[in-house]
Order: sequence, then C-alpha cells, then structure tokens
Amino acid sequence: MLIVQVHAHVKPDCVEAFKEATVANARNSVEEPGVARFDVIQQADDPARFILVEVYRTPEAPAQHKETAHYQKWRDAVAPMMAEPRTSVKYANLFPPDEGW
Repeated sequence: MLIVQVHAHVKPDCVEAFKEATVANARNSVEEPGVARFDVIQQADDPARFILVEVYRTPEAPAQHKETAHYQKWRDAVAPMMAEPRTSVKYANLFPPDEGW
C-alpha cells in the first residue's frame, strides 16, 4: 500500500466548486483497480483547506490514476481555484495489514 495525502488550499469563493469537482473525481477514482480508498476531507476550522487521502494498491497506481480522464478533468478544473499550489506527502502503510484491501 502507498498512501498519499494531497493538501489543497482553495480560494474562499471556490470552496463549493472545489468540493463538487473533487467529489466527482473521488467517485471515479475508487472505481480504478489500483485505488483501495480515496477520501476527501475538509478542515473544520478553515473550510478552504482540504486533504485528499489516496490509498493505492501498488506503487504504479498513482501514475495510472494521473492518466485517467477524470483526474485530468479535475486537475484542469481546480487549478484556477487554488489559493496556493497543492502539496503531497507519501506514506507507507504499517497497520492495518493489507489484507482485504
């Protein structure tokens, strides 16, 4: 498993549009064979900040995800909504074990 947290800070007037585009991307992403989980979370005390928690089954899956039409549509749609560039951090899964994912 490879877990990627994508941090997004959007312009305040773009919060709803970002949520709509991102949830649509997440719905399609969980249908990809290499995606085990794709969470979209919004910061409680600053609604313009989000984290996408992407859990991939293989090291190749993130690159495959970025080749999909739904990802490219999302990327292009949200680019002008960003208050600052997105950042990401990669993690290795320690627990729970990969069983059943």
